[in-house]
Amino acid sequence: MKEISKDHFDVKIHPEEPVYIITVVSHIVRIPVWTLRKLDELGVVKAKRIGKKTRCYSHKQIKILNYVHYLMEERHVNISGIKVILEMKIEIRRKD
Repeated sequence: MKEISKDHFDVKIHPEEPVYIITVVSHIVRIPVWTLRKLDELGVVKAKRIGKKTRCYSHKQIKILNYVHYLMEERHVNISGIKVILEMKIEIRRKD
C-alpha cells in the first residue's frame, strides 16, 4: 500500500482569493461587522461581493485589517486617517 504524506491533504488557497465571510473576519480581526462595512463603503478595504449581499475577504485583506485594528485601537487613528495611511503605503511600494 502506497503511503500518502500529510501534505497531500493540505488545502492550498491563493492569498488573494476571497473566501472568508464578514462575520468570520470580524471575529478574526476583532473589528465589528458595522465597522468592516464602513471600511468597505469608504474603499479602505473592499470586500468582494458574492451574490448581492455576501461580502468575502481574502487572507491578504485579513492581514491589512489586522493592521487597521492596530491603528484604530493602539494609535487611535480614525477611518479617514487609516485610509490615508494605507494609500501612502501603496504609493511608497509603487516607487520602490
